[in-house]
Amino acid sequence: MDRPEPGSVEDLATLAKLDDSILLDELRVRYNKNLIYTYVGDILIAVNPFRELDIYGTEESQKYYLEKKSSNPPHIFAISDAAYQCITGYGGRTPTNQCILISGESGAGKTESTKLIIKQLIELCRSNTQLEQQILQVNPLLEAFGNAQTSMNNNSSRFGKYIQLAFRNGHVIGAKISEYLLERSRLVRQNPEEENFHIFYYMFAGLTTEYQQRFHLQNPEKYRYLSNGASCLKNEKKSLKENYEDLRNSLDLVGFTDDEQENLFNMIAAVLNLGNVQFGMDDDEASFVEDDNSFIKVASTLLGIPTEEVAGTLTSMVTYTRGEEVKRNYTQQQAADARDAIAKAIYGRMFGWIVNKINQLLAPQEYTEEGDRREIGILDIFGFEHFEKNSFEQACINLANEQLQFFFNQHVFRLEQEEYTKEGIDWKEIKFVDNQPLLDLFLAKPIGILSLLDEESQFPKATDATFVDKLNKHFGKNSYYGKSQQSKSSKFTISHYAGKVTYDASEWLEKNRDSLPAGLQEMLQGSTNDLAKLIFRAQITRTGTLALQSRKSRHTRKSKRPSVDGGRKRKQTVGGQFKNSLQILMERMTSATPIFVRCLKPNHVKSPGKFDSIYIKQQLLYTGMLETTKIRREGFAVRPTFPEFVEKYKIIVCKASLPGTKENCLKILKASKITGWQLGKTKVFLKYYHMEQLADIFKLMGKSAVQLQKLVRGFLGRCDYKRHLAEARQQAMRVQHLLESIQNLSIDLTNHQQVALLNDQKIPKAFFGKYDESDQPPYIPSFNSDVISIQPSMRSYEQPVKPPPTSREMGTQASSSESEFSDDEFKPISSTNFGPPGTKHATIRWFKETQTQQVYDPVNTDGNFIAEWFHGVISRKASERLLKSKQVGCFLVRVSESRFGYTLSFRAKDRSRHYMIDQLANKKFLIIGEPKVHRTLKDLVEYHKKNKLSNWDGFLQVPCGQEHGECDYQDLMGDNFYFTLEEEQKKKGNRVSRNVPPRAEGKRISQPVAPSVDKIPPRQSQVIPTPDKVPTRQSQAAPPIPQRNYTQSQNHDRQSQVSGRPLPKRPDEAYQRLLQNQNEQHGYH
Repeated sequence: MDRPEPGSVEDLATLAKLDDSILLDELRVRYNKNLIYTYVGDILIAVNPFRELDIYGTEESQKYYLEKKSSNPPHIFAISDAAYQCITGYGGRTPTNQCILISGESGAGKTESTKLIIKQLIELCRSNTQLEQQILQVNPLLEAFGNAQTSMNNNSSRFGKYIQLAFRNGHVIGAKISEYLLERSRLVRQNPEEENFHIFYYMFAGLTTEYQQRFHLQNPEKYRYLSNGASCLKNEKKSLKENYEDLRNSLDLVGFTDDEQENLFNMIAAVLNLGNVQFGMDDDEASFVEDDNSFIKVASTLLGIPTEEVAGTLTSMVTYTRGEEVKRNYTQQQAADARDAIAKAIYGRMFGWIVNKINQLLAPQEYTEEGDRREIGILDIFGFEHFEKNSFEQACINLANEQLQFFFNQHVFRLEQEEYTKEGIDWKEIKFVDNQPLLDLFLAKPIGILSLLDEESQFPKATDATFVDKLNKHFGKNSYYGKSQQSKSSKFTISHYAGKVTYDASEWLEKNRDSLPAGLQEMLQGSTNDLAKLIFRAQITRTGTLALQSRKSRHTRKSKRPSVDGGRKRKQTVGGQFKNSLQILMERMTSATPIFVRCLKPNHVKSPGKFDSIYIKQQLLYTGMLETTKIRREGFAVRPTFPEFVEKYKIIVCKASLPGTKENCLKILKASKITGWQLGKTKVFLKYYHMEQLADIFKLMGKSAVQLQKLVRGFLGRCDYKRHLAEARQQAMRVQHLLESIQNLSIDLTNHQQVALLNDQKIPKAFFGKYDESDQPPYIPSFNSDVISIQPSMRSYEQPVKPPPTSREMGTQASSSESEFSDDEFKPISSTNFGPPGTKHATIRWFKETQTQQVYDPVNTDGNFIAEWFHGVISRKASERLLKSKQVGCFLVRVSESRFGYTLSFRAKDRSRHYMIDQLANKKFLIIGEPKVHRTLKDLVEYHKKNKLSNWDGFLQVPCGQEHGECDYQDLMGDNFYFTLEEEQKKKGNRVSRNVPPRAEGKRISQPVAPSVDKIPPRQSQVIPTPDKVPTRQSQAAPPIPQRNYTQSQNHDRQSQVSGRPLPKRPDEAYQRLLQNQNEQHGYH
């Protein structure tokens, strides 16, 4: 068979002939055509283009919605669509949890692929909710604090993350992030041509001079922790400033409060200033702080702890021996190490808190049964790294990649081929490189690299040299381990699946211990900075994550052996935490169906359009892509059991019930007319493309079923119509008979009355009253027994509802035998504190208790303190009637009928438009579908007077007020509404607001939320001035005097669709008190 034109084959597993050169040639030709995606069976290869491509827009996204993989060109969106179809059971599939594993070298495009997959999954949900917008902001937010520029990648992830998206009925209901091994050492030291975490540069580029002074920030070139980062602020300041604005909006949108954000920036600035603390040493070799520029004072102030305590913790350690206090001074180097350890601890715990807070805000809001929920996990973990100097962090990163390669081999090669042999099908084994021995080299107990590292970390006198000596002793003959040629060198070499890497064991013991200076945790637990206090009172779990709830593990096992250290709890090492996190990660991925994405890096220099064939070939070889292509071409990716296959596909042979036997499987396969399958002893073996062919059959049968249903329903409808028509005719005849009987009885009764009057002259004429046909009492005849009576039925929603059980933590959690603390559990937060959403009583209560201040407008020309654009609980139709005759851009904000929120309605050219407004967890507001977060409703309105909505080419112009004499928000305003506003303004005047770094639009002042009306304290009686002695205003700063000339309700020719009540009158008591206060405070005469 002739080979197709190079670059034209979208699935390399369909090639009849395939070797290394053909595989490489196909990828090269496709890359040069900007076709960066290629299939290998159900695996996607993605080659980083190092530039923007116009293939991720809305039009492209719509192509990959519940479609066959072969219907469209290879794309990252197709991976999202495949996972979504699997969790929803589309096309006859059994709904199962999915996990998407994205692997590749650093700089291959894993992080961008992750963001595109999540973006498409959100699009596939076909809804537009606040939660979906929040999920899309998680990656940019975490990138700011956990990514940095390296020599291999401008946006390198310096931590690993596993994102779990929870779905119910095809809609996303929550998310959870698991983070792994943040590279904290980058905070204090960067290699040449590398940078610190992005957040530091965002701050310097985005903060105004005023706020840089507030955080005591100086020229970035002065900071020791930004050794290589000053140049980017000069060359990329504009883009960094935009990134800062995007970050602040992401923090708002996800739900971080202003106080939390301020504390966050305080701690980041404190870390920078702490890094500049210098030390000297006296004649006794005791260190002391040399702080001419008061960096230690600035750092301690920002952290909310006394300067003396910080200096003491940095330069000495206090212990107690036999009840006596013993102080041991640090050397100059030890003091510098303590300073860096404090900075790393602060930043590491702060990052852990950010992840914890995101999980809290994105947790499912409603309890769902395990069977009703499906999950898609996306793994975005650091790529394989090989630098000039490779340390402990690179060893952990490369170990994680080894573990992922092992999982890939297990799933694609080993387990699959073992099953072929067990089932006895015709199969020729495909060889692959098994990296199990290398994993044993690192993870084996008690003799493994990490186990030996933990062992050495327990000995105070152990050094990096003694650790390397142990490695040489135990692994000198291991084929994957290489000793250094120099006898006293701290280096050793590991032969990874991706190549040989030489590691330098310097500082491995200290990094593994991750010990904090004595007294640091206790000192920060007493901080006046709420965030610092919180994160240092939290516990660390067995995987190294931050646990704010400090929940004790239910599975902790007590050891029967006596402790060698006298019962003192042994602190878990970083290596131990990393092993535990890898174990849990593997358990989570094993419990789901994996989908693989292989990212390739086309060149070392990050240049677009350059395809380095040698470099690409190396990546293809060590990832085993040639063997993968062969097994996907020749193997059977889908292997259901006989009963599973029959149960799912019995409809193909038009049987409602069919035993799950081998013979029935054969009948179904022959009826489907697919080829290339095999039958084993207990399973059916299908190619990956057979699923699409069976789905096509299901789709065709579904159309046929719909056609049959249409015909049957039409027939039944006609029969039902005829039956109802016959009943209606019978009822009409009965009614006619009834009316005739009534008429005859009426005539008979009248005749009897007339006869009685003629026969008995003593009966007065007025005795029977004046004759009137309408006054004749009808006689009610008895109906026949064949008349059908309709009985009321109990509807399902009228049944009493049992309270839902407590929520479980989302995702699979591994039990721990080494730690007494578990990961935090995020339970659903009740949104029905005010009552069921959509009920009038609940809406009124919600508004009165939380929203009163949002509609306050002291400059309203009507003088009633209510924003002119505000309307109460009115319907969509009522708002359209109000806007119908208005100019384009006329708008109003109304309280939602069905939820606790608002709706923005405005007049466009051809019709009225409506946008939902949600209130976030931090009390700020967001138009669903718009990226911008606003502090108040007034800010939202003012912003869109100058900025267009995303899908409307216009601006908000003028507010649509109340109709003349009518008020549709009276129910929302209690009798003491103005009294409440008066109280709030007085409190507002006495309150010192906390400053928060500004956004691009300038400084914004937060409006306090009005308290509940029933919680306002009573006031003492005041002298009420008479109307003729009402003071006049002389000061422009005084609050406006409420006007008393309220317009009364007028009669309208047409019926109003809003409540036609007059505007609410101000309570006399509050009104007179307000006048008295103005007289006393502002000097009215």
